[in-house]
Amino acid sequence: MNCNLLANINNPIDLRKLPENQLPQLAKELRDFIIDIVSKKEGHLGASLGVVELTIALHYVFNTPEDLLVWDVGHQAYGHKILTERQAVFHTNRELNGISGFPKRSESPYDAFGVGHSSTSISAALGMALASQLKGEINKQHIAVIGDASIASGMAFEGLNHAGVTDANLLVILNDNAIGIDPSIGALKDYLTAVKEGKNPKQNNIIKSLNFDYSGPIDGHDLPKLISELERLKLVKGPKFLHVITTKGKGLQLAEEEQVKYHAPGKFDAETGKIHPKDESHLPPKFQDVFGHTLVELAQKNEKIIGITPAMPTGSSMKYMMEAFPKRAFDVGIAEQHAVTLAAGMATQGMVVFCNIYSTFLQRAYDQVIHDVALQNLPVIFCLDRAGLVGEDGATHHGVFDIAYLNCIPNLIIAAPKDEEELRNIMYTASEGLNYPIA
Repeated sequence: MNCNLLANINNPIDLRKLPENQLPQLAKELRDFIIDIVSKKEGHLGASLGVVELTIALHYVFNTPEDLLVWDVGHQAYGHKILTERQAVFHTNRELNGISGFPKRSESPYDAFGVGHSSTSISAALGMALASQLKGEINKQHIAVIGDASIASGMAFEGLNHAGVTDANLLVILNDNAIGIDPSIGALKDYLTAVKEGKNPKQNNIIKSLNFDYSGPIDGHDLPKLISELERLKLVKGPKFLHVITTKGKGLQLAEEEQVKYHAPGKFDAETGKIHPKDESHLPPKFQDVFGHTLVELAQKNEKIIGITPAMPTGSSMKYMMEAFPKRAFDVGIAEQHAVTLAAGMATQGMVVFCNIYSTFLQRAYDQVIHDVALQNLPVIFCLDRAGLVGEDGATHHGVFDIAYLNCIPNLIIAAPKDEEELRNIMYTASEGLNYPIA
């Protein structure tokens, strides 16, 4: 047995030359490679470790890049990048002039679609599949890999709804690990958990009801099972759906145990997984923590205060309010449009709503800000996190448009507090009651 298989694999053509019984060894080497680089260079860890076997199986069975593979969000695409001609430059991941932390069309023909924000994969892959059909490319495969947090978003449902009335050659793979950045929430997550635990009758299948050929759930770390199921699905016509169960952080014990912390853990010990402590005693508090603690302080004095976040309780520090006032703080999942209009609905009833959304994510709810909040002059308080340039995450996450896109909306106050004290003051003023919405 070759002592290092990965070193000899430059692309999926090399991968397909391996006998199937050597793939588990390759999976171990690929995990070790990701852990080694990310431990030194930082980046997204848990998501990529969870899909190592799935990544190998997809490139082994399908003829990428001719067959088109779309990774939703792309946090989990490190293994994909390493197997597709970027192993030698993977150490430059998320660095200036290095490779992107997300799939990017201009970087590689294997990156079929640029991602970074969630829930776009089904629509994009369906668009590709319908285009292939029109061009007479009937044997071409189109695969969307989407997580259980991302599939709960409205856009993913729009894609599924359309795909179900086509005969497009589309395979949707649900990578179900019950966690996005924070644990997944919502009725769909509860349904998927019931399916995994065998508590749902076979006929009660939401995906089958949408005209998909559903199979699973199967173990996403069992390479022979994955390969045989993907080989079978290659021959099935029309929209198909494979439910795969994985463990985020697989292969690094601490990352499996503390999945939120190891989503993007910073630098850590590659052997033990222990995160190297950062001395942040000399640094001012993070803006989001000042926001989170101030919100709790205000909510203690004003029972009308509500907090809303679309799937970012830890990143936005809304978690403090969720812990202190669980009935008055809502994580609505990856659903920015819903978050904004939910806030508007609450504001009509006299509630003081702090709607906390990352700058780039609010772009996805632009119509709701205009139509549901500003035109009705509802005093929703938008708190936009991650405004400005955000370094390693790159173009998809730079919050550089918010002042431009909000400035043209009538009835909306824009405030950019210069420091933590000003942030606290403006939160207090807003909570006392404004006649307009504020960002």
